[in-house]
Amino acid sequence: MARVDRALRDCMAPRYRVRVERRTEERVIQPDSRRGAAIVVVGSMNIDLIAYAQRAPGPGETVIGDRFQSGFGGKGANQAVMARRLGADVAFVGALGDDTYATMTLDNFHDAGIDARGVMRVEGSSGVAPIWVEADGTNRIIVVSGANDLITPEHAARAVGAAAAVDVVVGQFEIPQAVTAAAFAAARARGAVTVLNPAPAAPILPELLAATDWLIPNEVEFAFLAGAPASDEALAGFARQAGMRLLVTLGAEGAAIVDEDGSIERIPSAPVRAVDTTGAGDAFVGAFAVGLGLGWAAASAARLGIACASDSVTRPGTQASFPSAAWCATTIERIGAGRAPEGA
Repeated sequence: MARVDRALRDCMAPRYRVRVERRTEERVIQPDSRRGAAIVVVGSMNIDLIAYAQRAPGPGETVIGDRFQSGFGGKGANQAVMARRLGADVAFVGALGDDTYATMTLDNFHDAGIDARGVMRVEGSSGVAPIWVEADGTNRIIVVSGANDLITPEHAARAVGAAAAVDVVVGQFEIPQAVTAAAFAAARARGAVTVLNPAPAAPILPELLAATDWLIPNEVEFAFLAGAPASDEALAGFARQAGMRLLVTLGAEGAAIVDEDGSIERIPSAPVRAVDTTGAGDAFVGAFAVGLGLGWAAASAARLGIACASDSVTRPGTQASFPSAAWCATTIERIGAGRAPEGA
């Protein structure tokens, strides 16, 4: 696994290279039967500006689109909304600007039942994400971070520490990694499990890697981090060297989990007709976090993630495409009882 060793070193920013303490024990949640899963999401909030067209334009080219819509997005906000749809108690930690988009985002959180007391306000613009969606559902996204880049590690750590309850803390790469590392350290101090979705793909700071229990990249992000496609050998080697649990989402092929003994468990996805894949990965991560928060085994949590992601791609939009609360309740009941979700 020399190649994986080199890749793992390369995924750490050089100026932050320090010894990373490896851990072999798995952090297991003992859920409180008096409440649902308690999830804290530390991450980004954007307004999505979505253009649908038969195909994306090439360099210097203009094409006529089919339709346009705006909606709420940001990987962090998407994951929080999915977790809330599944009945979890969700608190959000992030930063918004002083524009109209900020007010819209806070109203959206209020309507969804998400605790936004951990959202700080800064001068300037909130985050936006222009998105192109082609006829086959393929998407291209440009994220303009705005206020998302201005959240501080101190604020994130305080907010996680102040949360009423926390089983799982989720982070992504649309805010500074130092902020997520501080939030994960605060989560660890409270005995919570940490879940890192390394998207968009980027080198990982060692202090963040060391505070991560679960790493959940997609195939492209895994190849970036490991320097190899998601073969069983590459998955097992990377998880062993990183010293954490690893789950790689595989799009229409489902997901692959590296078990504690290093074996690979591949969980398939039922075929669906994809209309728009935007936000599917976030639906998976939010749902997986809820499964962990309920004390489920990783495979069951992954099945919940796959079910939610698969359902979401059958509709256009990001948060607007996520399954309803009623669908979520039925699906949680089925998977929690050991039955396959509908359509599987």
